[in-house]
Amino acid sequence: MGYCTIVWHPFCERGKMENKNNSGRLSALLPIGVFLLIFLGAGIVFNDFYAMPAIVAFLIALFVAFLQNRKVGFQEKLKLIADGMGEENIITMCLIFLCAGGFSGAVTAAGGADSAVNLGLSLIPPHLAVAGLFLIGCFISISMGTSVGTVTTLAPIAVGISEQTGFSLAICSAAVVCGSMFGDNLSMISDTTIAAVKTQGCEMKDKFRSNFLIVLPAAVASFLFFWFVTRGGDFELNGALDYSMLKVLPYLVVLVGALIGINVFIVLISGIVLSLIVGIATGSIALSDMFNVVGDGVVSMYDITVISIIVACIVSLVRNNGGITFILNQIKSRIRGKKGAQAGIALLALLVDICTANNTVAIVMTGPIAKEISDEYGVDPKRSASLLDIFTSVGQGMIPYGAQLLTAAALTGIEPFHMIPYLIYPMLMAMCGVVAVIVSRD
Repeated sequence: MGYCTIVWHPFCERGKMENKNNSGRLSALLPIGVFLLIFLGAGIVFNDFYAMPAIVAFLIALFVAFLQNRKVGFQEKLKLIADGMGEENIITMCLIFLCAGGFSGAVTAAGGADSAVNLGLSLIPPHLAVAGLFLIGCFISISMGTSVGTVTTLAPIAVGISEQTGFSLAICSAAVVCGSMFGDNLSMISDTTIAAVKTQGCEMKDKFRSNFLIVLPAAVASFLFFWFVTRGGDFELNGALDYSMLKVLPYLVVLVGALIGINVFIVLISGIVLSLIVGIATGSIALSDMFNVVGDGVVSMYDITVISIIVACIVSLVRNNGGITFILNQIKSRIRGKKGAQAGIALLALLVDICTANNTVAIVMTGPIAKEISDEYGVDPKRSASLLDIFTSVGQGMIPYGAQLLTAAALTGIEPFHMIPYLIYPMLMAMCGVVAVIVSRD
């Protein structure tokens, strides 16, 4: 009988080999504590939470995990982490990351991102300047699958709208950040969505529907908030807003294909091929560069792919040493039924994101624990995936040291703290998530 190394399925026969002490071991969590100490400590010392690359901190944590539990030999530990890396959901998740990166690189090179932005801007009525900016952020982020990319694209436009309408730059920038978090939480090609779906073992379309129903009231209320506080404003963008529906088509194909349940690999590969065809046909991509643009997109996903693999290794060793059992027992002692289980998953996801300042990394780290909790208490996988994605996005959309607010601050020239009072969407998203847990059936 081997050791338990199936990261997302702990109740298998091999799971019996995890630490014999049913209460688990607090000391087994030392690698995770070391990661948080190094990552957060470097951010505080250097006043930059991206001064320490996450992958370096995780490698140090893996080294610490290897030093623990001398009863298990070095070769046995290698086997444990090899099985963890080779688990089906880990491999599938990593491949989806790479395909999503390839699609993003191809469609951006084809001019799809610029066309999507200009299409949204051309549809904004003058009296809905800031509220419309929020809607465009929602559309762009759900199309591109990246909140930071959306902020980078729209932040300069927010500056122009602020200058022409006289509205606070803080509220205009906050509208962009809020819109970017909508798609980061829902997009079919977002790394957070991919990680949440694969760690919980549900279909992407099911998670989208469950997630969308929870956050829709927050999105509608956010739009009304931005409209109300900026009503009476007017603006007129200078320059032509050229766009091509043909260049936006790959986004629509990927979104619709994923929603109707087509295999995600088929959807993303089709999106890549269609983007290349459109790019070459419109002259945006030279025939000789068609593979380079896809490769650049794939390379952009290397970090999160490698991090996912290293985290799987750490979790395998922590699990074998009794760390996961310890966490589960601590959570179970405070959980009362299915609602309590959902609340535990949500709180765990939020706290880890606050510590790591990266919602995808937070999902990858908490996914195994959330899966065990959901299996134990009968929480639907699509609900646990939704809670992971929602509450990590809540944290990521509000922490002043997160990439989203830091990027917006750098491009607009204001401090992240000035935007926080207007980050209404993450606040409402948290409220909707809490309500969803309260009204769910035990």
